[in-house]
Amino acid sequence: MPAALVALALGGFGIGLTEFVIAGLLPQVGRGLSVSEAAAGWLISGYALTVAAGAIAVTAVTAALPRKPVLTGLVVLFVLGNLLSALAPNYQVMLLGRVVAALCHGSFFGIGSLVARRLVAPERASRAVAVMFAGLTVANVLGVPFGALVGDRWGWRATFWAITGIGVVAVAAIAVLVPAWAGTNPAAPETDRAGALRGQLRAMRSRQVWLTLAATALSYGGMFGAFSYLAYTFTEVTGFSDTDVAWLLVVYGSGLVLGNLLGGRGADRNRDLTLLLSLAALTATLALFGLLAASPIASVILVFFTGVFGFAPVPGLITRVTDHAHGVPLAASANVSASNVGNALGAWLGGLAISAGLGYTAPLYAGAAIVASGLLTMAFTARDANRRNPDLIVAER
Repeated sequence: MPAALVALALGGFGIGLTEFVIAGLLPQVGRGLSVSEAAAGWLISGYALTVAAGAIAVTAVTAALPRKPVLTGLVVLFVLGNLLSALAPNYQVMLLGRVVAALCHGSFFGIGSLVARRLVAPERASRAVAVMFAGLTVANVLGVPFGALVGDRWGWRATFWAITGIGVVAVAAIAVLVPAWAGTNPAAPETDRAGALRGQLRAMRSRQVWLTLAATALSYGGMFGAFSYLAYTFTEVTGFSDTDVAWLLVVYGSGLVLGNLLGGRGADRNRDLTLLLSLAALTATLALFGLLAASPIASVILVFFTGVFGFAPVPGLITRVTDHAHGVPLAASANVSASNVGNALGAWLGGLAISAGLGYTAPLYAGAAIVASGLLTMAFTARDANRRNPDLIVAER
């Protein structure tokens, strides 16, 4: 495995902490900043919406720039955002820190996934993307529970100080280990910003690109909508303590790691079939989780499989959208934007259901419904691709 992939995974690890650690800390942050559950939830939704908008904007602005310095600069922005969150004297500044950190998220994973693909042979593209995203999944196994424990012992600010330090290390690793040639696209040289952007926009006209983006938004939205309120589900429905949330997130994160690896391998063999099976399994898992949330044993098992089936589609969705868009960075970043539009939608609907008095299992049922919509969208997308061009059957394997 190229050392450059490890550097990219480290950056993904830090960014994964920033995105997901807040879910385990949400009750503490809400109490510390004296805001309601719904307001605290905006630290998740606001981050996701910023990622959605920032991924497109930042990628467009940097379209003609070499990808390695862009990646380095994005991680510097991530460091500044987390530093601001660690120092935040009130809710407004905390939200601003989340927004600043979120500006780097979409473009880092979008551009980084293209760099990762250049580091390996074409037939290992989905697995290379999975290695990069392994940092994101490991953040849930080790980082997020660690953040919850640090927050419980030394306060939630200490967690953001730790993330800031990880960001500094990631900046150095990317600067040293990622080769400059991996950040170029010899098939489509970018000579000026306007020309580069026009070329990327032309590649985005594909019907398959937009259908895949829709499937991405719905699949992420259902999973993340449920994940956003897992701390409340575990403590208010299942009966676990606040301290138990840390190890329960380890179980969930372990599922993410396994799902990421299996999804990458499956996508390199038969991409669309892997996507359809993963989304069907995730729909069933979330619905069953809602029914059995009061059982501690069932909850532990089902939160693990929520992680497995929730992340298994990720490598395939990324390589699918970039293949149909001929590898342009804007498509990769748009995929991240779509996922975060889904994240914001899922978190918003979950919070709305709780506020409406439907209980802390409501986000699980809402998530199942959203993922079911993504499954139907993906089924139509795969059928449309095969109907329009039967040769794509081979490309999707």
